[in-house]
Amino acid sequence: MLNQQSVLITGGTGSFGKQFIKTILTRYPDVKKIVIYSRDELKQSELRLNYPTALYPQLRFFIGDVRDRNRMEQACEGIDVIIHAAAIKQVDTAEYNPTECIRTNVDGAENVINAALKCGVKHVVALSTDKACAPINLYGATKLTSDKLFTAANNIKGSRNIRFSVVRYGNVMGSRGSVIPFFLKKRAEGILPITHPEMTRFNISLQAGVDMVMYALKHHLGGEIFVPKIPSYKILDIAEAIAPECRTQIVGVRPGEKLHEEMITDTDSLNTIDLGKYYAILPSVSFSHNEADYLTHHNAQKVPFGFKYNSGTNTEWETVASLRELIKVHVDKSFSA
Repeated sequence: MLNQQSVLITGGTGSFGKQFIKTILTRYPDVKKIVIYSRDELKQSELRLNYPTALYPQLRFFIGDVRDRNRMEQACEGIDVIIHAAAIKQVDTAEYNPTECIRTNVDGAENVINAALKCGVKHVVALSTDKACAPINLYGATKLTSDKLFTAANNIKGSRNIRFSVVRYGNVMGSRGSVIPFFLKKRAEGILPITHPEMTRFNISLQAGVDMVMYALKHHLGGEIFVPKIPSYKILDIAEAIAPECRTQIVGVRPGEKLHEEMITDTDSLNTIDLGKYYAILPSVSFSHNEADYLTHHNAQKVPFGFKYNSGTNTEWETVASLRELIKVHVDKSFSA
């Protein structure tokens, strides 16, 4: 699929970007070029140490910001596939710095779209978040706006052979700033801060997120928001799995935080189809394809009326035991409770 193709990943030095690069190099050894586009030269320098030019001549490191339209267009010259992973994603950071969040998450998305249209890119997949579903914080609102920009971009492509779609998933296990690494650090203090005892979250591994993007690239018709079928966990079960000897302290829900995350609301479900391993929310307005086109293309069926997908009402759950195993596999191989 990606052999002899040129791929650009925005935010390429982040957790997802690094796993995505590793996956491409393993599965597609004949990939023509991978452009790692990000604004942090230190992270690029550290990543370059893992991929020396002599051994990985197909890698290119571009310093640039998605806010910079001209630089984005320069980076997209000759590119076939764009994976858009760059974002300001910390909820509290976005609440305190709203304009900066909008410039990166919304204006940056528009710049990626315009560069892709101008430079003859064939496939664009943007990463989203469960917080974009019925958002209550600015981060979620900007990502919902970004999702709408990418899905609607299919309506302005004209005669260009290009497809835009989105993948939306929950908390990535072990990613920077997530709860598991935080609890692992706090374990030595003997107290784990808990926002609310009823809080739940969706759970997905980094590799599963990468695999979902690969699926979207291979199967998207354009305009879909792909949603994985993944388990939930309870925040108290995470605490028990990591540090059963520690005392928990309730500190209250943080600004802009939900008790339970959603990925598909009951209203979204009116435009949602079941693909088997994934769901896909179809665009509310499409001048390229109708619902029947998507159902046929994906060999899918519509979800039942009134369906919704919520981490608190999910039918699949991680247990304390399963969480411990997952932490060993995906976060810390030396972990023991």
